[in-house]
Amino acid sequence: MTASDLLHLRLSTQGVSRRAFQTAEDVVRWLGAAQSQDYPAAAWAVGQRARNATHAMLDRAFDEGRILRTHVMRPTWHFVMPADIRWMLQLTGPRVNAMSAPYYRKMELDERVFSRTRSTIARALRGGRQLTRADLAAELQKAGITKPNTPLRVSFIMLRAELDGLVCSGARIGRHFTYALLDERVPEAPTLDRDAALAELTRRYFTSHGPATVHDYSWWSGQTMGDARAGLEMVKSELVETAIDGASFWSAPAARARGTTARRAYLLPAYDECMLSYRDVRVALKPYSAQLTLSAGATIVIDGRVVGAWKRNATTDGISLQAVPFTSFTRRDRDAIEEAAEGYGRFWATPVSVQCARMM
Repeated sequence: MTASDLLHLRLSTQGVSRRAFQTAEDVVRWLGAAQSQDYPAAAWAVGQRARNATHAMLDRAFDEGRILRTHVMRPTWHFVMPADIRWMLQLTGPRVNAMSAPYYRKMELDERVFSRTRSTIARALRGGRQLTRADLAAELQKAGITKPNTPLRVSFIMLRAELDGLVCSGARIGRHFTYALLDERVPEAPTLDRDAALAELTRRYFTSHGPATVHDYSWWSGQTMGDARAGLEMVKSELVETAIDGASFWSAPAARARGTTARRAYLLPAYDECMLSYRDVRVALKPYSAQLTLSAGATIVIDGRVVGAWKRNATTDGISLQAVPFTSFTRRDRDAIEEAAEGYGRFWATPVSVQCARMM
């Protein structure tokens, strides 16, 4: 295997090129966790991996709590499954708290304050109530914990409440996200001890994201290199090792480029797992890693090659996609991008037009 094969294989193992999943829940369960700080981009990232998915289907799964959104790694928001949220938080929460500790100190948030915030938040949400961050900020202010116009302090208070397993995502109110009490939103599920949780997260990562290195796994999960190596030791008998440029890459034995052999384009959104699940994504993106940085990660991939960037703009008639080549688009590239845009339009139930701009 060469570095040029990596993205092609990852598109397959992550389910982009083979679209092996029936529902959004299947996708999130397979990936283990999917980065979701940009909700529309994350919705498309999940939808592109599931057959016949639409944003309405994903929105419904999210609002009904069949998919949750919480801070669980690095730290940033991820989609996770209800059955996984508790053991993942128990494993990853201490690391995210350690990374957030300097900000806690800067915001003057210590354990005494967090005890008060937990009580206030639990009281406000008890009985199945689902409130926006602004609503909870008002409750915290009423309790004398925060002052007006301190959104960053409120953000870190809510981050800690998520990591403590107190709250998770509730249903949206229009475009606004809400919080709900985790114990009211998610039924009790079997817990895992730390070793079992580390082994399960490691297995999920290399099975769904491979080929990848142990450094990639440490980056994705937020675990220390020591824990990442320990997790790999626990499950390496279930994986296969491949050497690329002197580095060891691990994946499931069945990992191979499955799916159509026809020329296909993929519109990977910003923060897609194919782009941000690896410590050094440049290995698979040569020679366009610099241009990718400029594009904020919304990437056009054709036949396992990164060929350009894209962005969406709302129009009176629907959505306009601007496709920007890193070198140039061939006629076949343009046809493939047009076909991918049709799928994007079906997902959003909106007409989509494509404009190809000049090279970056």
